[in-house]
Amino acid sequence: MTEPQDAIDAEGDERTTERDPRVHEHNAGDQQEGIPFVGAGPGDPKLLTVAGKELVEDADLVVHAGSLVNSELLDEYCADAETVSSIGKDLEELIPLMRDAYEDGDDVVRLHSGDPAIYGAALEQMDALEHEGVPTYFVPGVTAAFAASATLRTQLTLNEVSNHVAFTRPQGKTLDEDEDHISEFVEMGDVTTCVYLGTHAVGETMDRLLDAGHDPDTPVAVVYHASWPDEDVIEGTIGTIGEKVADAGYRASALVLIGEAVTGTGYERSYLYDGWANRGSGEADD
Repeated sequence: MTEPQDAIDAEGDERTTERDPRVHEHNAGDQQEGIPFVGAGPGDPKLLTVAGKELVEDADLVVHAGSLVNSELLDEYCADAETVSSIGKDLEELIPLMRDAYEDGDDVVRLHSGDPAIYGAALEQMDALEHEGVPTYFVPGVTAAFAASATLRTQLTLNEVSNHVAFTRPQGKTLDEDEDHISEFVEMGDVTTCVYLGTHAVGETMDRLLDAGHDPDTPVAVVYHASWPDEDVIEGTIGTIGEKVADAGYRASALVLIGEAVTGTGYERSYLYDGWANRGSGEADD
């Protein structure tokens, strides 16, 4: 087997010179040849897409993201498949596992939490498999931010409140300080900032926002395990949410939403339903 990093580099180089023809041959709903990288959704098995459900039900091998995927989903839809957790396994172990099963004629599914396009580290696995001659493709899932907005009974975008949505993560082991743009997003004012992979650093993140001069009364919601049976919602502000999350004891698996849209208040009626879309439609009959 080619070293995974060498395979990733080779696939990346090829992508810069020639577009994969499958881009124009398939859409996101197509079942294709190869190993699908399926988004399991945020937690509730019912939020797995129809396409994802069909694929895991027919699979012989499901390689999943460990405890990040609800065990109820595995029990309900993967009862006839061998299930293997990817937790603790590196590419040097995962790639041969999936490649060999696929080459033996098994239907293999790689099951990621949420949507594999959001902080999923999927493409590196797909590139390594493609370099080994195993085709792959994405099957979208419901990301945690969408489950959190449903729980909060609000929209991430609201007319005259939030025109933009940012998916981001805080500085830490993976992200350097100068790569952390949370403060910049919050400063824009009309952005709902969705912070992934930052439950352990909510207090630190809010302290940095306060140090940067942001309004301590800016609304913040933290949704732990969005759509899971033990889901919990903690609401507060930039000035208060850090202490509340610390008191709750959560260190992982929560989504942080910052911005006025969190409260679902203060928005203006959209043009869509005030007759704007139909303006001029009757002019030709006058």
